Amino acid sequence: QVQLVESGGGLVQPGKSLTLSCVVSGSIFSIYAANWFHQAPEGHRELVASIGSGGTTNYTDSVKGRFTISRDNAKNTIYLQMNSLKPEDTAVYYCNALVAVTRSRVVSYWGKGVLVTVSS
Repeated sequence: QVQLVESGGGLVQPGKSLTLSCVVSGSIFSIYAANWFHQAPEGHRELVASIGSGGTTNYTDSVKGRFTISRDNAKNTIYLQMNSLKPEDTAVYYCNALVAVTRSRVVSYWGKGVLVTVSS
């Protein structure tokens, strides 16, 4: 069974930084691609950042220049470095990974989410 566990959330003041981590564990062949989503209170789950198998990254406009997604394949870990945080970044952040469980089968898995609160 594959599990994704996020960590690193918490309360932070505007303008400060946080780094989220997502550890992928279980019987996996490789991590094909990974994404970070967020869901604000009373909002929809939205894609924040993505990273492909070759390291190509994409970001939603609201976080470009402030957030950086990265991966450590040796540790099966995906990171989201969040700088210059704003109150509107307050949300539950979810890790999503497309995991190759065999050479020919890719399955999407989700973590349970971690809360980030940006407030003074």
